[in-house]
Amino acid sequence: MSHHPAPPTKEIALLFGTFLIAISGLVYELLSGTLSSYLLGDSVYHFSLVIGLFMSSMGIGAWLSRFIEGALERAFVRLQLTIALVGGFSAFILFYAFAYVHNYDAFLYLITILLGAMLGIEIPLIIRILKESFSLKTNISNVFTVDYIGALFASLLFPLVLVPQLGLMQTSFLFGMINLLVGAMAWVLFRDLLSRRYLLYILGILILLVMGFWNANTLTSMIENRLYLNNIIYTQQTPYQKIVVTARHGRIQFYINGAIQFDSMDEYRYHESLVHPVMMEAKAHHSVLIIGGGDGMALREVLKYPTVEQVTLVDLDPAITHLFTDHPTLSTLNDHAYLSPKVTVINQDAWKFIEQSQTLYDVIIVDLPDPNNISLSRLYSESFYQLLAQQLSRGGAMVTQASSPLYTRKAFWSIAKTVASTGLATQPYHTYVPSFGEWGFVLASKFPIQFKAHKLPPKLRYLNGEVLQKMSIFAPDIAKIDVESNRLSTHKLIEYYNRGWEQWYE
Repeated sequence: MSHHPAPPTKEIALLFGTFLIAISGLVYELLSGTLSSYLLGDSVYHFSLVIGLFMSSMGIGAWLSRFIEGALERAFVRLQLTIALVGGFSAFILFYAFAYVHNYDAFLYLITILLGAMLGIEIPLIIRILKESFSLKTNISNVFTVDYIGALFASLLFPLVLVPQLGLMQTSFLFGMINLLVGAMAWVLFRDLLSRRYLLYILGILILLVMGFWNANTLTSMIENRLYLNNIIYTQQTPYQKIVVTARHGRIQFYINGAIQFDSMDEYRYHESLVHPVMMEAKAHHSVLIIGGGDGMALREVLKYPTVEQVTLVDLDPAITHLFTDHPTLSTLNDHAYLSPKVTVINQDAWKFIEQSQTLYDVIIVDLPDPNNISLSRLYSESFYQLLAQQLSRGGAMVTQASSPLYTRKAFWSIAKTVASTGLATQPYHTYVPSFGEWGFVLASKFPIQFKAHKLPPKLRYLNGEVLQKMSIFAPDIAKIDVESNRLSTHKLIEYYNRGWEQWYE
């Protein structure tokens, strides 16, 4: 059955449908990349993989479109209904595959290739349907213009509105409904060529997608409870990351993007080891800067020193600092440290803050997540540490958490070498935290480091003079090795970090 010339109203409707298709196509692409990064880490790898597969599959789809002869309108409607079903359930399928099937990669490849190929067929079909209404030049220009505008719209909508307001799974179901809307609109435009049974297909798929959208939070909680050992008491997808808090029998665990940040059973070991050596090393404590540490635990330890006059805490995500300020259970873990009049919270990118800062700090504490992507790796780079060193007072000292000298040995010593590139005196050290394993830190100052316990605040649960002295001793299997420092031009640290964990757990 041949297609008919499209009147002006149909032309506008199809171009609007192209706009919606472009938005949904990019959203599906971003969903797969974001979900993979959340579940597996290494955002650069997974986004590159998804984009590459998606784009090449679109090329395959465009090539396959030549074999669709006649009944173009019917093919277009069927295609939209199929994309609505596959794309709408894509986030659920990938979540489920990771938690229950344990073959996530196969499902990621399958869904990415399917969606890419089907979306690649769409544009040639629309151009062919409209070919008798426009010249070829105008036709291609119109279709690709709205397609690219739609992609821009999606790229802004996804991080600013969709992810923080709806989350990944609801976004997936919503855009399945948008593809279904395009299919329904096409059926209305070409209803004289299509049977009424398509209305039943549209209604059936709509019911499935609406049910999925309505129950998305329940489905997400069901799957996430499978991924975490304890019961989830709080979860939020922010513009920056996925936050999950679990609890059982009074034991609290905090996760960012699936990686544990602390366990209330042993967090004191980590935070006392992070904070007190640098506080003892610094000649004064009047002004303290904490980068990261939005949970307020490091802040709690800093406030144990009565000589502290001002603490500035810089954390990118306001959702975390607000959570640990206001939540009745979580705020008790940091002894309500955010309520201290000495504390100023700034929710800003740490690099931008340091570049603009005019303050000299006596103590700088870097308590960031591990450097498993470029966004974090740059905050473990020579350039960033140089900026920090310039903000230290004459008698100042700084410290950074530095991952595990056992699991990620090269990464740890790369961070140590990177800090040393500033010209500051450095002292790597480590301790055992049951939730993390053997964990490392790097202390640096503008004068020789003594690394001796003096003026420790009272009633610490872990750290004392004897423990401190043992921290600077490295056994042969975690001793210093020759590695490269981390530069913005190479980001060698990411490679060291990922390879280290892969050797232990893959």
